[in-house]
Amino acid sequence: MDPSRCFVTNVKRLIVKVGTAVVTRADGRLAVGRLGALCEQLKELNSQGYEIVLVTSGAVGLGRQRLRYRKLVNSSLADLQNPQYELDGKACAAVGQSSLMALYDTLFSQDSSGIFWDNDSLAGLLALELQADLLVLLSDVEGLYSGPPSDPDSKLIHTYIKEKHQGEITFGDKSRLGRGGMTAKVNAAVCAAYAGIPVVITSGYATDSIIKVLQGKRIGTLFHQDAHLWTSVKEVGAREMAVAARECSRRLQAMHSDDRRKILLDIADALEANESLIKVENEADVADAQDAGYDKSLIASLAKSVRVLAEMEEPIGQVLKRTELADGLILEKTSCPLGVLLIVFESRPDALVQIASLAIRSGNGLLLKGGKEAKQSNAILHKVITSAIPKSIGNKLIGLVASREDIPDLLKLDDVIDLVIPRGSNKLVSQIKELTKIPVLGHSDGICHVYVDKSAKGDTAKRIVLDAKIDYPAACNAMETLLVHKDLSSNGLLNTLTKELQHEGVTLYGGPRASSLLNIPEAHSFHHDSHTDCIVTENHEVAEIFLHGVDSAAVFHNASTRFCDGARFGLGAEVGISTSRIHARGPVGVEGLLTTRWILRGSGQVVDGDKGVIYTHRDLTQ
Repeated sequence: MDPSRCFVTNVKRLIVKVGTAVVTRADGRLAVGRLGALCEQLKELNSQGYEIVLVTSGAVGLGRQRLRYRKLVNSSLADLQNPQYELDGKACAAVGQSSLMALYDTLFSQDSSGIFWDNDSLAGLLALELQADLLVLLSDVEGLYSGPPSDPDSKLIHTYIKEKHQGEITFGDKSRLGRGGMTAKVNAAVCAAYAGIPVVITSGYATDSIIKVLQGKRIGTLFHQDAHLWTSVKEVGAREMAVAARECSRRLQAMHSDDRRKILLDIADALEANESLIKVENEADVADAQDAGYDKSLIASLAKSVRVLAEMEEPIGQVLKRTELADGLILEKTSCPLGVLLIVFESRPDALVQIASLAIRSGNGLLLKGGKEAKQSNAILHKVITSAIPKSIGNKLIGLVASREDIPDLLKLDDVIDLVIPRGSNKLVSQIKELTKIPVLGHSDGICHVYVDKSAKGDTAKRIVLDAKIDYPAACNAMETLLVHKDLSSNGLLNTLTKELQHEGVTLYGGPRASSLLNIPEAHSFHHDSHTDCIVTENHEVAEIFLHGVDSAAVFHNASTRFCDGARFGLGAEVGISTSRIHARGPVGVEGLLTTRWILRGSGQVVDGDKGVIYTHRDLTQ
C-alpha cells in the first residue's frame, strides 16, 4: 500500500461521483460497458459493507437517451434497494443542513446505496454534510498528474486547500459533455479536503478504479489535509547525500545556541501535532500499532525527551581547558561536532527520533538507515522532523537512506562520513566493521551479567534479577547471564531465583556445575564481551572490588542492568550503547557525538627554533 493512502483502511462511508464523460462515448451515446463496470464495482463494495452514495451525471444526453441511462443504472443496482433523489446543484445548495442530514437514515438503512443525479458540487456538498470518509471523483483523465506528488505539486494543493473557505464550492471550466469539468472537480476536492475529507480524482475508464483506490493503490490525484507531509524524497547518490549533510551541519554549527534549541522544541511540537499521521503510517508496518509502542504515551515520551535535550547546557564550543603557553599566547581546548554520522539501526523507529535529536543538539549532519520492517514509520518520522528544520539550514541535514544497497557505497566515503554507529545485532556490527575504513562505534558481543554475592539480601536479589531479565528481554541492557556465589546453592536462594525466572517463561541454560545441579541444558559458550554488569551484595568492600575490577562499559551495585540507558542516565536520549574502549563508552548521548578542537590565540608570535619563546604552560581553567 502506498504510504499516502494508508487512511483508506479506515474508510467505510464514501461518495462516488461519476462524470458525464465517463459514461458516454465520443458521439454522446451511452458507454454501456463502462456503466456496467461501474455498477459491478458498487455492488461488490456494497456486499463488503461499504456505505456508498453514488452521485451520477444528470447531463447525459436529452430525452430518451437520458431516460435510458437512468433505467440502466436503476436496473443494474436494483438488488441494493437504493433510494434515488432528483436534485440539481442549485436545489441542493438551497436545502438546509438539517434537511440533508435527515436523509441519513434512509441512505444507509438496509445496507443500501443512494443515487443522486447531479454534478461535482453536489458530490462535494454531500461529502461535507454526511461526513464521508472518502470522496472519489471519476473523470475521463487519470487526475491532475500521475505518480507521487512532487514538492511543488504537493505544496500547491496544500496552499490551495488552506486558502479556500470551508464549504465554498464553485463551478469552473466546462467538460466536453457535462456541466462540470476538472476545475469544478478540483474546487469540490479542495473544499472537502480542507474540511478533513480525503478526495481522489481518478479515471473512470478503468473497470476497477474505485476498488484500487480503496486498496490503497497510487492512482489519480489525492487531496488531503496532510498532503504537504507526503512529498516524495528524491533519490540521490550516496556521496551527494553525505556532502549535503556536511554542508547543512556547518550551517547548523554556526547558529546561535538559542536557535538550535528552538529547532528541537519545534520538532517536539511537530511530533505531537502529527500523532495521528504517525500512527497511520505505523499501522502500515505492523498489524497493531499499540503493540508496536505507538500509543499516545510514547509520542508524548518522545516529545519530552526532545525537549529535555533542548534544555541541556549548550554542548558546542565549551572550553574544556584554557592554558597560557607563553606571554600573550592562549590555547583553548574546546568541544566541537564530529561532522557527519551514519547510523544503521534495526531497532524500533522511535530510535530515529532520539538519534536525529541528538545529531541536531550536537551540531552533526546525519544519514539514517532503518530496518525495512519500519520503512513507512521511519519515513513519516523523518518528514515530521525535517519539516521543523529551518530553510536556512536545509532539510538535507538529516538524510534517510532509502535502500539497503546504498550502505556499501556510503561505507566507502571515509572522506565525508566521520563516524558509523551500527545499532542492532552482533552480525550487523561485525559486517559493517569489515566493510569500512570509517571509525565504527558500537557494541559487538555485549552481554549483561548479574552476580549475586553470598551477602545479598534475598528480596533485593529477586527484584533485581527479575527486572533485569523480564522488564524488556529484547533490549541490549537485559541480563543474559546470572552468576551466583556457591554458598547460595545450599541456602535456597538459587532455587528461588531459577524458579521465579522459569515461572516468567525464561529458558535457562547452565554452566557445567549449574546445569547438573539444576537439571537444565548446558550452555554452549559464555565467551562474550561485557556490556553492563551488576553485583548484588551487602558487603561494600566486595562491591568496591567488583566496581573497579570488572572491565565493562557500565558496572552497577545493587541496581538492575536496565538502568543502562541514555534517557535514564539523564542524557535525554542515546544514539546507541558502545562497548568499545576508544572515544565514547556505554550509552552514547550528546557528549559521545563531540570531539575536540584546539584554538590558539596569539599576537604575531613565531617559533623560530624556540629561541625567543619562554613557555609558561600556566593553567587558566580555574
